[in-house]
Amino acid sequence: VVYYRVFNPTVSVANVEYAQESTRLLAQTSLRNVLGTRLLSELLCDRGAVSRAMRICLDEATANWGIKVERVEIKDVRLPKMLQRIMAAEAEAAREARAKIIVSEGEFKASRALKEAADILSQSPCAMQLRYLQTLNGIATEQNSTIVFPLPIDIFSFFQKCSLDPNAFLPKPTTTSLRPANHHSVMVTETLASPQAATSI
Repeated sequence: VVYYRVFNPTVSVANVEYAQESTRLLAQTSLRNVLGTRLLSELLCDRGAVSRAMRICLDEATANWGIKVERVEIKDVRLPKMLQRIMAAEAEAAREARAKIIVSEGEFKASRALKEAADILSQSPCAMQLRYLQTLNGIATEQNSTIVFPLPIDIFSFFQKCSLDPNAFLPKPTTTSLRPANHHSVMVTETLASPQAATSI
C-alpha cells in the first residue's frame, strides 16, 4: 500500500499523464526491484526495512511529478504452494539436524562421564565392590521375575585357565621326610589328588 500526496498540481499534470496510474505502476516495478535484492528471510522478518527502501525509491522518482510519497506498507506476503512445501521440508530437515547434534553431544558427555567413573572405580577395588552391592540392592527392590547377577571379570579368566590346564589348580604332591630312631631315612609320598594313596618306603 502506497500513501502519497500531490504537492504541485501543475507539475503533476504537465510532466506526467495519469499521475495516479503511473505512481501505481512505478510502485509495482519498485517492489520487484527491491525484493530482488532481499532474501526471503529478510522479507518475512523485517518488512519495515523493505518498506523504507521502497519509499525512498518511489519518492525519488515521483518528485519530478509533483507527488510526495509519504508511506509504504507491505500488508501480506504470499508464496507459491511449491515454495511453501520446500521451505517446510527445509525447516524440518534443519530441526532434525539440530536434534541429532544435541543427542550426539549428550552421548559424548555421557560416555566421557562413564569413562571417568570407570577410571576412578578401577583405582579403588573397594569402591567397585560397593557399586556391585548397590546394584544388587537396587535389583532386589524392584518387582523382577528374573534377576541376573553380574560376575566379576576375574572369574572368566579362572575358568579359561581351567579349560586350558585342568590340573593347574589341583593340589600338588607333598613329600615328607621321616627319620626314625635307627637313623634310617624313610620317604613317604602321598598323592592327595588321587583316591588311591601311593606310599613308598
